[in-house]
Amino acid sequence: MPEQTEQFVEVDGTKLWTCRQGEGFPVMLSSGGPGCCDYLAPVAAMIDDLAEVYRWEQRGCGRSEAAELYTLEQCLDDLEGLRKAFGLERWVIGGHSWGANLALIYALEYPEQTAAVIHISGTSFDEDWKAAYHEGLATRGERQPDYAYPPNMEVNRQLNASKKPYQRDPGLPARLRALEIPVLVVHGDLDIRPTDMAERLVGMLPQARLEIIPGAEHVLWPDHSAELGRILRDFLQELKVQGRV
Repeated sequence: MPEQTEQFVEVDGTKLWTCRQGEGFPVMLSSGGPGCCDYLAPVAAMIDDLAEVYRWEQRGCGRSEAAELYTLEQCLDDLEGLRKAFGLERWVIGGHSWGANLALIYALEYPEQTAAVIHISGTSFDEDWKAAYHEGLATRGERQPDYAYPPNMEVNRQLNASKKPYQRDPGLPARLRALEIPVLVVHGDLDIRPTDMAERLVGMLPQARLEIIPGAEHVLWPDHSAELGRILRDFLQELKVQGRV
C-alpha cells in the first residue's frame, strides 16, 4: 500500500487536514454530509496505483479547524486554495454524496482546473428526489460510513442552507448542459436516493456517463468494492488514453 502523507494546509487563515497517497495524475476526493470527517480512505486505496489521491476535511470537520461561518463559496475557495498549495495545475475532482455535488459545482466554477469529475452517490440539483429519499429513510434506514469523528451538525445546517440559492439558480441547467468535462456518475440501485435522479443529472451533462451498481446502497464500498474499484479504474484509464490526464 502506498504511503499516506498527512499534513495541515492553511487556507484563508484556517488549517485544513489533508492526506495524500499514490502516484500519477492528481485526484481530490471530498466526503459528504456536509459536516462529515474524511471517510474515503477505502475509495482512495482503489486507485492509488493509478493516481496521486488527495483527501481533505472541510472547515469544522474532523481534524480541520472550525470557523464561524460555513458556506458553499468558502468550500470552493478552500478546494482551490488546496490545489494551489499543492502546486497542481489541474486535477480530477471527485466526492461521495454531498461531496459529489461539491465536486460538480467546483467543475462548473473552475473548468480550466478540472480534468474530470467523479460523482459517487450524489444527487441532482432539483428536489424531485427528496420525497422518495425521506420515505426510504423512514422505512429502510441507511448505512452510514465509518466516522472517526462525529459529524458537525452546525456545518451541515449552514452548508445546506448556503447551497440552496446555487441549486435554484434558473441559469444552472444551461451551465450543466454547457460543461464540456467528462463526468462519471456512480449510483447504487438500492440507494434511497432514486436512480432516476441520477439519470436526470447525466442527461443534462454532455460528457457524462452513468454506472449503476446492482444491490449497492448509498455507501457502496463495504459490499461492492470490486465493482466500484473497476468502474473508477476504467474511467481513469480512459482519461489517460484520451490524453486528458
